[in-house]
Parts: sequence; C-alpha cells; structure tokens
Amino acid sequence: GLKKNPLIGMAAAFAGVSAGFSANLIPATPIDIIIGNNAKIFAEGQGIPFTNAAGQALNPATMHYYFVVASTFMLAAIGAFVTIKIIKPRLEKESYIIPEDMNLDDFTVKPVENKALKFAGLGFLIAAVCVIGLYFGPLKTFIDSDGSKVTPFMDNIILIITFLFFMPGVFYGIKVGKFKTANDVVKGMSKQMGSMGSVLVLTFFSYNFLALLSKSGLGTYITYLGGNLLKAMNLSEYPILLIIGFILITAVINLFVGGLTSKWMLLGPIFLPMLYKVNSNMTPEVVAAAYRVADSSTNIITPLMSYAGIILVFMRKYKPEYTIGDMIRLMMPYSVSFLIGWTILLLGFFAFGIPFGF
Repeated sequence: GLKKNPLIGMAAAFAGVSAGFSANLIPATPIDIIIGNNAKIFAEGQGIPFTNAAGQALNPATMHYYFVVASTFMLAAIGAFVTIKIIKPRLEKESYIIPEDMNLDDFTVKPVENKALKFAGLGFLIAAVCVIGLYFGPLKTFIDSDGSKVTPFMDNIILIITFLFFMPGVFYGIKVGKFKTANDVVKGMSKQMGSMGSVLVLTFFSYNFLALLSKSGLGTYITYLGGNLLKAMNLSEYPILLIIGFILITAVINLFVGGLTSKWMLLGPIFLPMLYKVNSNMTPEVVAAAYRVADSSTNIITPLMSYAGIILVFMRKYKPEYTIGDMIRLMMPYSVSFLIGWTILLLGFFAFGIPFGF
C-alpha cells in the first residue's frame, strides 16, 4: 500500500518473531519455565548448585527476566537498524508482483470499516466471555483418579486461540457486508487455507530430514563434538571465551536440530554441568541465557525452523521465483547482527555482575 516491497515488512516481522524469540516483557512465559525448570533438573542431577555467582538461589521461571527485558529493547533497535540500512535498500532494487486478488484500495480505511472494528471488538468480548466460561467450567483443571493434574484448557489451547480470533473476524465481516451467509465464512476460510499446500509439502521434507538426524544420532554426535571441542580449548581461566564458544557451537547445532525444548534437553545435561566444572562462574542461569541467545538468533536461517515454510509461501505471493535459499540469504544480516549484539549484552551482564533475573 505504501509502494514498498512487501518482503521488507515480512523480513522485519520474521526477524522479530523468530530471531528475537523468547525476548519479551512478560515474566515467567512458558519458555522461561521450560528452560528454567529443566536447568534446575540438569544442575541438581549432577550435583551443581542451582544458584547464581553470589550464591543466591535461582527462581527457574524468572531467573532471566532482567536480561530478557533489556534484550527486547536492544533487539528492536538492532532489527530496525538492519531493516532500514540493509534490507530496505536491497529489496527496493528488486521487482515484485501484486497478487491478482489484492486491491490496494482496500488498504484505505473507510468509515464503515471503523464501525466494523467496534463491532469486531464486541465479537472479541463475546469470545473472551466464552473462553473464561470454558476455563472455569467444562475445561477447568482437575485431579484424576491417579492423582495426576489434568489441564483440559491448556490441552485445547490452539482451538481456543483460533476461536478467540475467529469471532472478531466474523463480526467484522458481517458489519462490512462480506459475510452474509455461513457459506461466505466457509469460503473466506477456504481461501486463506488455499496456500497451505506448499507449507505441508515443505514441512513434510523438513521433518523427514529432522527425523533422519534424530534416528541416526547425528544431532547427539554433533553435540558431543562441540563439547569435546570446548574441553580441548582449555578455556577454564577465560569464562568470557567459554560463553562465546558455547554460543557459537549452539548456534551451529541449531541449524541441524530444530525445536527449543528438544535441543535444550540434548544440550543442557551435557553443557550445564560441564561448563560449571570448567569454571564455577558459569552458573546455570548464565549457561541457559547463552543457550537462549544462540537458539533464537539462528532460527531464521535454518530450513528446519517450523515457520520457515509458511514465511516462504507468503513471500512467494509477491515474488513467485523465491526459494528457501533466497530467504536465508535475506535473513542472514538479522541473524548475524542479533547474534553479535545479544552476545555483547550477555557478556555485559556477566562481566559487570548484573543480575539476570530475580
């Protein structure tokens, strides 16, 4: 709508969501809990104290909060700089097409659309009331006969989020006159799902490759080689070099082993006790923070990333000849910049003894 290459916006959004993954202002997100709780298990299982360098006990859910908040603003600044100075000039020289079904006049907000937004707000409130009713009603948490905690609400969270977005969309469509019958809603949903074929094909091959890595044990072997490399470098007196080495090794492993949780379950039990024994300043929250930096920064340059296929499909709407290689080349400046900037921030926290969280 602004006569700019749409891939500029897509690149910035992909970098923010996936390379800036886990950096946000909300404490104790699921990622914090997954990494923190498992770090505690890895440490205690190997006799490593789950404390910071000052000997204070760590809270698994919030042990990185200060670091993550600082990371949010830093990554936003770096992402904006890379977009304006590198990505925008590059893409403005490239051609793109406008899809046949896209009318640029639709991007001018009309009075009826402003009214429809208020109507969509009503739809959201109705959906929210329904969701709250489900949370405290049919889908409330309970303890089963075996004494296990059952969480039906969280087990159906994808369907619930879908419903929460679906209702405002339906209300908006009705108000602007796009949805007159239930069949119009179905057609609208079918149109959006029409581009999912490419996603399914790309995902099929990506996950088959990932399965081959898992079955062959190649991911574990790569981790083993990385661990031995750090040991062989004899960096016990140089904790900053240890951190940098661990970040680089994890960033490379991230290109072959997808999934934050599965990779942390693979790397954490090896590196967390190993680095602490090499240098006692490498406490659990430092190692876990270094892992988060490396894992996030290279998400956008690996074809194994869950959303890589989806992003590529949308990019190809405007540039049909675009390949996964082109997308990786486009995202490389973000990945490198985030990795360097985030590592420097981590080293600053470490060197000056700034608490990573509370």
